Amino acid sequence: MDEKQGIVVYDAATAGELIHSTGPVTARNAPAIVTLAGKSAEFAWEEFFQAEIANAHTRKNYLHAVRQFLAWVEERNLELSRFAPGDVGEYLQHLELAIPTKKLHLAALRRDFDRLVNRHACIINPAATVKAERYAVVEGKTPEIGTSPARTLLTSIAVVDLVGLRDRAVLSVLAYTAARVGAVAKLTLKNMIHDGAQYTLRFAEKGGKSREIPVRHDLEQFLLAYIQAAGVSDGPLFRTANRKTKTLTKNAMTGIDICRMMKRRLKAAGLPGHFSPHSFRVTTVTDLLEQNVPLEDVQYLAGHSDPRTTRIYDRRRRKVTRNIVERISI
Repeated sequence: MDEKQGIVVYDAATAGELIHSTGPVTARNAPAIVTLAGKSAEFAWEEFFQAEIANAHTRKNYLHAVRQFLAWVEERNLELSRFAPGDVGEYLQHLELAIPTKKLHLAALRRDFDRLVNRHACIINPAATVKAERYAVVEGKTPEIGTSPARTLLTSIAVVDLVGLRDRAVLSVLAYTAARVGAVAKLTLKNMIHDGAQYTLRFAEKGGKSREIPVRHDLEQFLLAYIQAAGVSDGPLFRTANRKTKTLTKNAMTGIDICRMMKRRLKAAGLPGHFSPHSFRVTTVTDLLEQNVPLEDVQYLAGHSDPRTTRIYDRRRRKVTRNIVERISI
């Protein structure tokens, strides 16, 4: 959404919770409370949000969190240099947000005040000693689409035009590579590489990671059929469409575009609409683990640095739990 109208920021930590922000949210033009604290505070503000945070999504989330906190303290006529840990603790207690989102807000405040302390705009970091509620993720919140519904979704797409060929290719990449939707949206034709024996897709994942995933035979056919029909010779691999003419533009699909497309395809296939592109990652991880594929191999496919993250995607325990409760003799 345009900055003048406000933005909506996706918080991955809460698996879909949306943080709404009204008004302009930019790293420049520091709030009045920062400006009043002097040039050092202004310098620290721009240094933190313009130079220190490389990831655009993290910057938006942190910027929103810090601005929201500063607006709260301005209402109480507090000065930037006089914040105390109790102020931060009181603020977190009044937030009606999920625990992971509160932790995100606290992390943003800690890092921002670290920068202010380093630039001598504050004496102490008031967020450094504040504790958030404990939160342990045993199983992820993303719904698993399941292998049978996923197959139904893919086969339901009529490939009679460019949009159908594109949508089948996009959803197949999600299903057969376990890639994140953001990485799929960033694919260009140059990221589809043939090494003389097979095709691979090179994904630019979050955290600056680059991974190459082999393209299985049916996915290769779907991709080549789409590329040939669309006449893609360079630039973005998956492109937006003109709805009326069913022709493709030169603009790359975004992650949001892919999410909306999937919702439309789910509805057309008569499947529940709560599934998302991330549901394919859950299904792929669970399916491979059910087939006794080693955890470390599934971990690499999913691009997780820690096997505990891969286990969060594993829905086998949920299935066992349902099986157990059916045996209760009450």
